[in-house]
Amino acid sequence: MSDVIEGPLRKPAQMLADQSYDGHSSIHDDAEAEKLGIKAGPIEGPTHFSQFTPYLVDLFGKAWFERGCLSAHFQNMVVEGEEVRVLIEPKSETYAYCRAEKADGTPVLEASATLGPDHDETLLAERMGKLRPAGDLVILEDMKVGMTGPDNELVRMDPDQHMGELYPFSLNQKLEKITEPNDWYRDADASPWGRAIVPTEMVSVLGNYTGGMVKWPVKRPSIGLFADLEIKMVNGPLLVGETYLLRREVVALSQSRRVENYWVRTSFFDEAGADLKAEMLLNHGVMKASYPDYPKDLLP
Repeated sequence: MSDVIEGPLRKPAQMLADQSYDGHSSIHDDAEAEKLGIKAGPIEGPTHFSQFTPYLVDLFGKAWFERGCLSAHFQNMVVEGEEVRVLIEPKSETYAYCRAEKADGTPVLEASATLGPDHDETLLAERMGKLRPAGDLVILEDMKVGMTGPDNELVRMDPDQHMGELYPFSLNQKLEKITEPNDWYRDADASPWGRAIVPTEMVSVLGNYTGGMVKWPVKRPSIGLFADLEIKMVNGPLLVGETYLLRREVVALSQSRRVENYWVRTSFFDEAGADLKAEMLLNHGVMKASYPDYPKDLLP
């Protein structure tokens, strides 16, 4: 199973230009990006997940949406107009190595795709296992491993529901621009589960709809981005119009020369909080240079 599957070049759409949090624009705004030395507001990393979906469904069947896991490390940003292709290398009946690259070969992300319930070690599990102690943090000084999010946090995604300041669009608006359309996202009759399902790239939107991503004691103003993201279905798929209860926990802290990182695992349960449906592991990187009070002697 060593043949590499190569997808066509696609032009993913930038839909976060109007994103805001904590009263200011995000890195996806062109002006904010330029302040940080980025040529334009980047496309949100999970957008690239959709390009893998048709090939992973071919490999794993509809079980991909029921117990599949895509575990990704983002390597380089993509701006609107740039083309991206995906490459998938099946290693076994339950594991594939995945990557995405720009038309000129610049790497965009690498990922593992695994099929549960007994997942091989995911890419992010491997990366977390190699983390060094975070040391002294500035922006994340008040963060602690083991912190949990708010209780009884309920979310849902209806087709025309505006998904908030973090995601200023609806599912239907996303589906107009998604790189790989699928009737299962829109049509209950076409879906094997009798309900429209949430695309893999929109699971992070559902998970962050209530702003849980920004309720942690992160010093502001500061600007962050997704550094790593793992979406794991446990008893999926997640359904459009269904209510889910979220539970969050900070599972790691880390830093590099330019970024401080907090890793949060969000668990999606049924509305009663009894049946685990999916998990999201997000490494949220906060750029040191974006915090005005960051000690200059600690900046690269």
